[in-house]
Amino acid sequence: MFDSLTAETLARMQFAFTVSFHIIFPAFSIGLASYLAVLNGLWLKTREQTYLTLFNYWKKIFAVAFGMGVVSGIVMSYQFGTNWSVFADKTGPILGPLMAYEVLSAFFLEAGFLGIMLFGRERVGDGLHMFATAMVAFGTLMSATWILSVNSWMQTPAGYSVNELGQYVPEDWWQIIFNPSFPYRLVHMVLAAYLTTALVVGGVGGLHLLRDRTDASARRMFSMAMWMLIVVAPLQILAGDAHGLNTLEHQPAKVMAMEGHYDSHPDGAPLILFGIPNPAEKRIDYAVEIPNLSSLILRHSWTAPLAGLDTIPDEDEPPVAIVFWSFRVMVGLGFAMLGLGLWSIWRRFRGKLYDDKWLHRAAIMMGPMGFVAVLAGWITTEVGRQPFTVYGLLRTSDSLAPVAAPAVAASLLAFIVVYFFIFGAGTFYLLRMMNKPASTPHLGLEDGPIRTAGLTPVMQTDRDAIPGE
Repeated sequence: MFDSLTAETLARMQFAFTVSFHIIFPAFSIGLASYLAVLNGLWLKTREQTYLTLFNYWKKIFAVAFGMGVVSGIVMSYQFGTNWSVFADKTGPILGPLMAYEVLSAFFLEAGFLGIMLFGRERVGDGLHMFATAMVAFGTLMSATWILSVNSWMQTPAGYSVNELGQYVPEDWWQIIFNPSFPYRLVHMVLAAYLTTALVVGGVGGLHLLRDRTDASARRMFSMAMWMLIVVAPLQILAGDAHGLNTLEHQPAKVMAMEGHYDSHPDGAPLILFGIPNPAEKRIDYAVEIPNLSSLILRHSWTAPLAGLDTIPDEDEPPVAIVFWSFRVMVGLGFAMLGLGLWSIWRRFRGKLYDDKWLHRAAIMMGPMGFVAVLAGWITTEVGRQPFTVYGLLRTSDSLAPVAAPAVAASLLAFIVVYFFIFGAGTFYLLRMMNKPASTPHLGLEDGPIRTAGLTPVMQTDRDAIPGE
């Protein structure tokens, strides 16, 4: 099946496969951790039982998703040493410390307080439990900050020099961490995580409202999710626009591929809504476009000139078709999220938020679309960076370890089988948990840690047999 593919292509496929599985779990856990902190805070403030019920419901789902994210993330780090050792060697002096900071300052923080959040309410008291919950949420955001700093440096490298071994070494850590694209990518990703979580929570709420529209927990989670959607979706559109302008400044070839501009437009560029990229002829076939709108969006002028891929050497062009379509999937879903939010706000003001079955069905359909949008955005930014791993400095072809194609193909097949078995089972389990109402006592999980060693509680029947008791 992989006979005609090179080691580089197979290694890229392998990393794309593993990172696609991994990214959906952090995208969910980042937003869900913040949601849990809000629920816990509202419970402490109001003592309304619905908030506590929802907290106990979603914390168990969070625990499973968090574990799956950790396991899927470990695999990617190994690939830096197996398939991409040249990349690891050349960028290690910069990327290595950043990834270590993520583990030490963020992952340990959220993992350290996770047990208290999950099992500690009755053991440590409300105040410390709330602090632990907030630290888990803060830790997930810190993890995103460090990882986005790493990725952003690969997109817009700064603050480095090259030593005699050809390695990129730090000169200014502030410039490295806060590189030109970092703020835009961080905001865009965190908002995407919040939208993803809002859609999942809204979809679960819609499902249970279809079954019982008087379910207090379903009504509350659906209402909160729709509020989050109507607030965050417009912010994401604005953040995406700012991110696009930053990308145009630092990675113009990526924007050209996103827009489908094979040719330069000296008098204003059209916005191509749809079409079929034709790399051989370097044009967009069957294009449906709006004249000059791309110039208005990107340059804020109807007649502003925009350069095309005809100004980029062929060997430096990204794969246009993939970037073109993934960008449209991401943008299209973004506006669909905004549409769902506007629909919900209209029904809310009409007093029909919990009675509109079509709205609830739409929320269920949109439930997984946050993950699709995250994947589409990730594909856009990563494939659009090609043919470089460090943009403008280190080519992907020069980053590969001296590995043979059959070896990479064998490991890729192993990953496909193992991932679909393990993560398929994990995802199925998550869906089963979400299928149950929030009032379900355990969702398949006990409310305390599993004791594998040490003291265990003594049953009353056993106590009766102890002399002197």
